[in-house]
Amino acid sequence: WAQLFGPRFTPPASRGRFEERIADMESQGSLKAGVAGLAAGVAAAWTLKEYVSGGGQKAKAPKKRQVEPQHAEALKAARQEFGDGKFGPDDGATAAAWVGYQCTDCQCIFPITPSTLMAEMADTWMAGRITNAFDQVPKVQQLQSEAGAAGAVHGVLSTGGLATTYTASQGLLLMLPNMVKIAGELTPCVFHIPARAIASQALSIFGDQNDVMQVRSTGFAILFANTVQETLDFALAAHIATLRARVPFVHAFDGFRTSHEIMKIQAIPKPMFKRVMELLAPEIDAHRQRGLNPNHPHVRGTAQCEDIYFQAMERQNQYYLNVPGYVEEAFAWVEILTGRHYELYEYVGSKKAKYVLVCMGSGCGSIEEYIDHSKDSEIGMLKVRLFRPWSFERFVAALPLSTLKGVAVCSKAKDNAAMGEPLFMDVAASLQKAGFTGPVLNGRFGLSSKDFVPGMVHAIYQNLKSPKPQDPFTVGVEDDMLGYSLSYQPMSTVPKGTTQCIFWGFGSDGTVGANKNTIKIIAQNTNLHAQGYFQYDALKSGGVTISYLRFGPEPIKSSYLIDSGCTYIAMHKKEYIFTIKARLILDVCSVGSTLVLNVPWTDEEMNTKLPEPFRRLVGEKKMKVFAIDAASVAKKTGMGKLINNIMTAVFFKLSGVLPVDQALCLLKDAVKKTYKSKGDHIVGQNIKAVDAALTELREVKYDLAAWSAASASEAFYKKQRDEEPPAYVTEILDKVQVREGTELKVSQLEPDGCVQVGQTAWAKRGVAECIPVVDMDKCIQCNVCSAICPHAVIRPFLLSAGELETSPEGFDARKATGGNTYAGLHFRIQASPLDCTGCEVCTHACPTSALTMTPLPKAIESGHEKFWNFAMKVPNRGARFDPFTLKGSQFQQPLMEFSGACEGCGETPYAKLITQMFGKRLIVANATGCSSIWGGTAGWVPYTKDKATGRGVAWGNSLFEDNAEFGLGQFLAVRQRRLQLKDRVKAALAKSSAAMTPALRGGLEQWLEFSDDRAVTEKIAPGLTELLQAEKAAAPEIAEVLRLADLLMKPSMWMFGGDGWANDIGYGGIDHVLAGGHDVKICVFDTEVYSNTGGQSSKATPMGAVAKFAQGGRAVQKKDMGALFMKYGNIYVASCAIGANFKQTVQAFTEAENYDGPAIVVCYSPCIEHRTKTGLSQMSLDQKEAVECGYWPLYRYNP
Repeated sequence: WAQLFGPRFTPPASRGRFEERIADMESQGSLKAGVAGLAAGVAAAWTLKEYVSGGGQKAKAPKKRQVEPQHAEALKAARQEFGDGKFGPDDGATAAAWVGYQCTDCQCIFPITPSTLMAEMADTWMAGRITNAFDQVPKVQQLQSEAGAAGAVHGVLSTGGLATTYTASQGLLLMLPNMVKIAGELTPCVFHIPARAIASQALSIFGDQNDVMQVRSTGFAILFANTVQETLDFALAAHIATLRARVPFVHAFDGFRTSHEIMKIQAIPKPMFKRVMELLAPEIDAHRQRGLNPNHPHVRGTAQCEDIYFQAMERQNQYYLNVPGYVEEAFAWVEILTGRHYELYEYVGSKKAKYVLVCMGSGCGSIEEYIDHSKDSEIGMLKVRLFRPWSFERFVAALPLSTLKGVAVCSKAKDNAAMGEPLFMDVAASLQKAGFTGPVLNGRFGLSSKDFVPGMVHAIYQNLKSPKPQDPFTVGVEDDMLGYSLSYQPMSTVPKGTTQCIFWGFGSDGTVGANKNTIKIIAQNTNLHAQGYFQYDALKSGGVTISYLRFGPEPIKSSYLIDSGCTYIAMHKKEYIFTIKARLILDVCSVGSTLVLNVPWTDEEMNTKLPEPFRRLVGEKKMKVFAIDAASVAKKTGMGKLINNIMTAVFFKLSGVLPVDQALCLLKDAVKKTYKSKGDHIVGQNIKAVDAALTELREVKYDLAAWSAASASEAFYKKQRDEEPPAYVTEILDKVQVREGTELKVSQLEPDGCVQVGQTAWAKRGVAECIPVVDMDKCIQCNVCSAICPHAVIRPFLLSAGELETSPEGFDARKATGGNTYAGLHFRIQASPLDCTGCEVCTHACPTSALTMTPLPKAIESGHEKFWNFAMKVPNRGARFDPFTLKGSQFQQPLMEFSGACEGCGETPYAKLITQMFGKRLIVANATGCSSIWGGTAGWVPYTKDKATGRGVAWGNSLFEDNAEFGLGQFLAVRQRRLQLKDRVKAALAKSSAAMTPALRGGLEQWLEFSDDRAVTEKIAPGLTELLQAEKAAAPEIAEVLRLADLLMKPSMWMFGGDGWANDIGYGGIDHVLAGGHDVKICVFDTEVYSNTGGQSSKATPMGAVAKFAQGGRAVQKKDMGALFMKYGNIYVASCAIGANFKQTVQAFTEAENYDGPAIVVCYSPCIEHRTKTGLSQMSLDQKEAVECGYWPLYRYNP
């Protein structure tokens, strides 16, 4: 009564006594008809109240499926026998993979970020003979594609096996057809998915939930974990529930934010998995009994007609209705085993909340932390764990409907064509069904790992509370077009006592690896909670890395980057201080925090070397500053460029998280474990570097008042350029290149993902420690250094005598040698100081040792920046020389320059050479992989256009698996359009010849004669286009030819891709396209591993090689693509290694281009993933040795 009519009518205690009295009377049989009627009325009214508060559907959740008593007892006994798991550091990917490994017979794998780590771990465990819950070493089988992996999983399941796979993004999309089949056949299995963005207007390797949203209609259940601990627990719950329910599961968690976050979690003891599988023996046996077997034969995968298909689909309904109950039961199993309790839809916050956010995935951590911090009694959050099948009753029952006024759904996904995102649609439908009439807002956050910080959570709650809330809304971007975005301010909500640290590193300097060791040491050797997360940019091994570490006495729910309250910050790459604005580095720091600089400067030099805005912020925040010349320590101790363990030793010295002696001892143990496979010498060098670090560390004494009074103007960071750049560069490109891209507004980006070429030329990163400087007295003008340079930063220049006279002082040149074409010219080799990566490849390739690596500051002081700027203004004289020779090609402007590839990359010299030979008429179809990342990352596009003509490389990427078909489609379109153009030219000559000038008539006749000659049409097309433009009014036929004039020049059409594409996922397409006899050209960058995903084996990996996915050594021979394609007899095939034979490589590209038919050139490309002791500094020499010893054959097969 109190609930129905309010407390004024019935005191709370009265209702309880009334219920008790009714129960007593009923038990005594004395309940009279009238009283019984009254009781029934009360019950009906109570039900009505529930109905009303539920808005039309009873809000009571279904009764939970109880754990069967024998199972409960066995699980309790297991926990008592095996104890609770140990606490330690782990990441979500490893946690999920471990469960998948334990609970299956087979894992079918293919590498794709960010799931690759899971497959790598499974392969490592298999190589180490680690057994699963069935006391067997599972089979980890690599496939040629994700579609192949899903097909193999389906095959395992169909014969009664237990299987899993790990994938994400486009890989998950390739699995959809098989997933529909697996679900339709009611086959239990679990796919573990670190959710990732999908390629649409652009590719992104980073995390959101768009890929998982594509799975909704497959029939797979979807269970979503929010944290690393949940990823471990839910993985087990999914494997339990799938066997109990006979419905396959996707176990999902956010890519990178959860998959690669290191957290201190509690493990599940290995014997518990065996016990769980023993309890599931009846379900496993039933699954095996349903498998294809001649002992009990049946037919699976039939074709059905319209008479029975519908009924058969409806027959599955009950299985899906049972899934929520089985997941609840699986959660109960996990709770008995571990003590951790989970709900399908878990509410957090005030039980009388008026405003509730609904979220799924890692974003729940940011919201929950905000709720804990705010103490606001009006707010709450509902975590969605079971996304499919959606349980309306359980969802509604979890909400405080009696007080609820508004709901905001926060989705980490985007559905362009729908009324709202999928999670919003489910929530809105459920609330409507429940009769809720308040606002239900649709919001988006976190696409492509865009950070989701507490300030954004605050903004969402404020929007929800407002009288006129923004709906739909976004957070994390500034939408200046439709106004969807909510503004926010940073705020600190981390629990008191939490220490937050940031480390700025340089890709390949070891910073990330060292910080992973750091967080593991803290997690394993203290009672503190610990978290580590790592951020990367798109510039491969030479890009910015930022490590975020948190540790403290309270649980860490902060599923976001550190945006305030940082107490320790280390700058491992001093060059960032000059290019990245001080506020982006130091604004997150709290007053009195510690700053560590890896610099060679004295205290006095700090006053002039450090930018004024940097000094000002240090002074205003009263930071304690320490310095160490880690690069010098690394060189002294034989560590080369690796400063990781040096800076880690510094951290343990200054942070105080552990006693220094204990910390260093643990660090050395970690070093031994990490590098033991490299040998005792490498281990010893690292330990020597750790010991040397502390003796070189010093505190910087600075004038607090003077530094605090330094200028805050950011004019210092404005790039000094010889020419005024276009607005696109200053307003967009510069921001992307100096980590301010997140500040760009929606209107500043193109809706279709298209970007301008020539972006890297504006970057001028200045990241090299040393650059090559030429001794012109030793230089023999061979141009080898230019040809082998991975980044096109060192080039030959030819100057007239007059131009040489105007050169800067010190610009040394020699009379050009080589014959009449060089007459009157002077030769100079010059490197770009601010574009060079310092890889040293050119110095080792130089046959006369004419190049010396010189410290960058010294080189700039000597005038080399001026030398480069001057040389770049000298007219290019490439037209004098044959571009189809090694030396002549290097006088052509490279139309691929300053890429984000790794230092010493073995792929880029080939791509650069092709642009020098054919670049002004080149269309590239690029397979997803390393070459699409260094070649097509927005903000860092290295392909450019010819300065004189404005023509250049037109580059496009579709997917990983379809590049041959994509390239074929481009070829077919161009061919058909050019055939149409030829028809129009013939018609114009036939009908309008009299209206033409002799020049136009002759030009069109010449074009018809040579229309299929790329070189000729490249020369005549510009002039012919001008004539058509001038005479277009003379006749409609002329105007029609002009409409198609952009294909007067016959394009060179090449496909680029790596060995994983060519040998594995895309091989079928390549075979079909080449066998078709079309005039298409393919360049394969053969690194012999999947370079872009971290060095996994492909069918290009040689026998015996140890690589990821082949930890026991590859057991089969390398696929000989050249031999396979030569068998056709009509395909041009070449195998090249540019560092071994420059001339042969140029000849191969020339012959392939000129061959009237299909051609493929396979190029040996040393990669950082080879982990050779010299790194890539001797890349060209490695190629030479590979050829000389017979490892890599050079040949050209011309039909």
